[in-house]
Amino acid sequence: MSINNKYTSEQLAWLIRRHGVEMTHLSGGSHIGAIMSVADIMAVLYADVLNYRADAPKWARRDRFILSKGHAGASVYAALAESGFFGVDELKTHYQNGSRLSGHVSHHVPGVDFSTGSLGHGLSAAVGMAYAAKKDCKTDHKYYVVLGDGECDEGSVWEAALFANHFRLNNLVAVVDHNYMQSLDFNENTLELEDFGAKWKAFGWNVIEVNGNNHDELRDAFEKANELSIEIAHKPTVIIAHTIKGYGISFMQNDILWHYRFPHDGWEYDCAVNELHKKKPDGIEDLYTPNGIENPKLPAEADDIYNDHTFSYTWSTSYPEKMRRVDAKAGTNEEVHEV
Repeated sequence: MSINNKYTSEQLAWLIRRHGVEMTHLSGGSHIGAIMSVADIMAVLYADVLNYRADAPKWARRDRFILSKGHAGASVYAALAESGFFGVDELKTHYQNGSRLSGHVSHHVPGVDFSTGSLGHGLSAAVGMAYAAKKDCKTDHKYYVVLGDGECDEGSVWEAALFANHFRLNNLVAVVDHNYMQSLDFNENTLELEDFGAKWKAFGWNVIEVNGNNHDELRDAFEKANELSIEIAHKPTVIIAHTIKGYGISFMQNDILWHYRFPHDGWEYDCAVNELHKKKPDGIEDLYTPNGIENPKLPAEADDIYNDHTFSYTWSTSYPEKMRRVDAKAGTNEEVHEV
């Protein structure tokens, strides 16, 4: 556990979500759904698992962490700021011109070990780091990487998985934020993924599956991963964390719209903030709206809320069909296309 930790994981998860709403709202950035689903994983890591020193980001004995699903970068920025790596006020500059808090994760930020954004790269980088540590006989720290489930369509993920098992990288723990959605649809409508756990087992990994929005289960999973690294020293471990896209805000949950959307002014922002306030843990403050939003704007009947926005539901192809019509005046047949 970090010697700098000042929050429980539950408190930190709420702060990550609240910052995520504000950061994407101010910047007009994307991926609030991914930020919400991964928030509990990030909070447990930074509150209970990772060994780090915020006052010395390059401390040699620190655990290394890579957020491979870099589009959820606001979550790691919020975790780092609330853990003391830099001032919380800087989060307001997220995605702004000239800000070091780029939309995808940047290694120029204190506490970030590797820039990410191009999916499929994070596990490969973590595997290389873990392999180098093994070669150098460095056993005082571990390597953690969080991936998205859709990211696991990338071939490089499975090449890295093979390498990790072959070289017995028991100093490596991968976590998959398995929220069942990617790009424009559910995983299974995009490219079938299951049986997901069996795939990792076939590649030689220890596999732990948990509810990724449950902090007790996550803590137990990381503890079990540590035990397995000792008991079964020749295997890396993957934690498949079953989560809900947009978790924490009802109208964002399991709605692919919020993979790319941000909370706009009006009911989207107001309702998101007030829903979070109803679940705010004791002992923390909301720096943006301390008491929530009084007289919030609410969605009207015509507003787009609680609808299915998946590609498979909304995309209805209508291929041109050839029709023949008779031009009675000319007495000729003319081929036309109906679009």
